[in-house]
Amino acid sequence: MTEARPPAPDGALTAAGSGYPEGSPLVRVSGARYDPALRVGRKTGGQSVADYVDVRQKLWREEFARALRYEEYLAASDQSHASKWRALEDRIVLPGDRADVIGGFSRKINVLVYSGVWCGDCVRQGPILAEIARNSDRIDLRFREREDECRLGEELRINGAWKVPVAVFLSEDFFEVGRFGDRTLSAYRRMARDRLAPSCSTGLIPPPASELETEAQEWADIFERMHIMLRLAPMLRERYND
Repeated sequence: MTEARPPAPDGALTAAGSGYPEGSPLVRVSGARYDPALRVGRKTGGQSVADYVDVRQKLWREEFARALRYEEYLAASDQSHASKWRALEDRIVLPGDRADVIGGFSRKINVLVYSGVWCGDCVRQGPILAEIARNSDRIDLRFREREDECRLGEELRINGAWKVPVAVFLSEDFFEVGRFGDRTLSAYRRMARDRLAPSCSTGLIPPPASELETEAQEWADIFERMHIMLRLAPMLRERYND
């Protein structure tokens, strides 16, 4: 169903003529006045006006609404797999100042994780993501199970294959900020060093604490990068006058 939108007032900037599909969720803010009701802006001066659009906004918003928070996700999953996630939770510690940095986030970040509760990479990284999210009330972390019917699989293919986990970082407007998956650099270095390339480990043997700490550091840095991008975003800085 196409969302009904009120007619654009005189001087409004819409998707028409912008090069994007008609009806795209377009927000123009730089040099314009933000109008959340219309999701457009009105020119207020002679400055150039930037386009803000994500043609996948509807997909992100709908899949995020269907996704589950960490505790809900594990409760709804096969407990023989969920128990492996639980076994790692107490071993996850954010290194250095990462907890303080994440606790200082000011922008809202919606994080949509395409996951497989059975997957060893998810067993290890899911609890890390949950620990990061616990340190900030500005992070809304949700999980979408690969085995459920959803539209994320094709969208989030990596190197042509379905991979989990993949995290999609979204603004408060459900504009994509970035995505990351399926393993961190340290994990791939370890695989290359050992000359092993399983499509997905079983998670039966917990990794050493040093490896978990390194991966937690890598994920915390990814979250910080996404937050800085949002903190510096002209649209949001104009919206919040900061």
